[in-house]
Amino acid sequence: MKEAHTELEKILSLSEKDFEDSVSRKKKEIVEYHLKNNKSYQDFVGESTFVSWNQLPIMTKKEFQKPLVERLSKGFTPKNVYVNKTSGSSGDPFIFAKDKFSHALTWANIINRFGWFGIDFNTSLQARFYGIPLDFIGNKKERLKDLLSNRYRFTIFDLSDAVLEKVLQKFKQKKFDYINGYTSSIVLFAKFLQKKNIILKSVCPTLKCCMVTSEMLFDDDKILLEKQFGVPVVNEYGASELDLIAFQNPQDEWQINSETLFVEILDDNNNVLPNGKEGRIVITSLYNKAHPFIRYDIGDIGVLDEKSTVKKTILKRLIGRTNDIAVLPSGKKSPGLTFYYVTKSIIEDDGNVKEFVIKQTKIDTFDIEYVSELELTENQIQNIEKAITTYLESGLTFSFTRKEKLERSKSGKLKQFVSLVNKI
Repeated sequence: MKEAHTELEKILSLSEKDFEDSVSRKKKEIVEYHLKNNKSYQDFVGESTFVSWNQLPIMTKKEFQKPLVERLSKGFTPKNVYVNKTSGSSGDPFIFAKDKFSHALTWANIINRFGWFGIDFNTSLQARFYGIPLDFIGNKKERLKDLLSNRYRFTIFDLSDAVLEKVLQKFKQKKFDYINGYTSSIVLFAKFLQKKNIILKSVCPTLKCCMVTSEMLFDDDKILLEKQFGVPVVNEYGASELDLIAFQNPQDEWQINSETLFVEILDDNNNVLPNGKEGRIVITSLYNKAHPFIRYDIGDIGVLDEKSTVKKTILKRLIGRTNDIAVLPSGKKSPGLTFYYVTKSIIEDDGNVKEFVIKQTKIDTFDIEYVSELELTENQIQNIEKAITTYLESGLTFSFTRKEKLERSKSGKLKQFVSLVNKI
């Protein structure tokens, strides 16, 4: 870790021009390293020497659907690298590896970013809203890591009012410095506090900030969180196989991690788009020698801010995953989150609906599952259908199903939009 902190400080101290030169050099170095030392990447590229950056093929998750040992570079084995598995939220889970220095650099960068908000990983107490393995050994391992990492974990598989009341009592008892966890679970806690007319910082004065991750944070949810918690809410975007990708800075900008990653926005023909244009997010890990992630299509769609520089790149907007696109009867393609945005703006006006998800079951049919204290009224349903017709197209069919609780993934994440329709 000491070596990683030193390297990060050196990177951060570079001038804009020197930083740009350094990134160009690191890009070339990592490609040449893997072309020389990684047979899997060499076979994928079809060349043994680096020709030009834009000629490099785009990697996707499907390139990693083979045994890890076949993807590791020379000198690396599963025993001398950090090994983990992606969540599979994109539908293509895989095992990946990072060399130990690259992994340490990831943590050095996270520590640096959290420091922007006065959080010290060694001393600050974390209130953790994450899933946890339910098997005995996995559960105990996570609990031990929590203890060693100075964090208290709230399990998120049951977030009924009775359970959230116990969560609130813990905030009254413990001196938490910050909250960290899945967006949807933390939003549910904020809605619970809103109903009780409680500002969290008034019962837990040590609280400094809240970091949300892994799921979309909508603008109105951020307003709700900041109001009910009484502290800044920080939006984090990352991927376990890569690194921290973007982290909200104190100026309320979503700052890309340009220190260890190189981020591009590409169109459907793999052409680089100018800042301000929407496209696929493609990322290169500049330091991972154990396993290549070079021009890797992470499966997300986003926009870089026009004012971005190489050293300070700003993610203007994260639109959603490429596999969350709804194909409509007219042939129109629309991000599934469009349905979510429109519906959310209507059914949450009175605070009755706690959370909901939208599933596309047929090309013209959508099922909206929701958790609420009262059933949706016929008028609310008509307003939702009318709004979606206005924003998207007419002729769509909707069913509304009230649930006691929504189905989450094994990790506890909530997927706001799911399409069950095979797209051509």
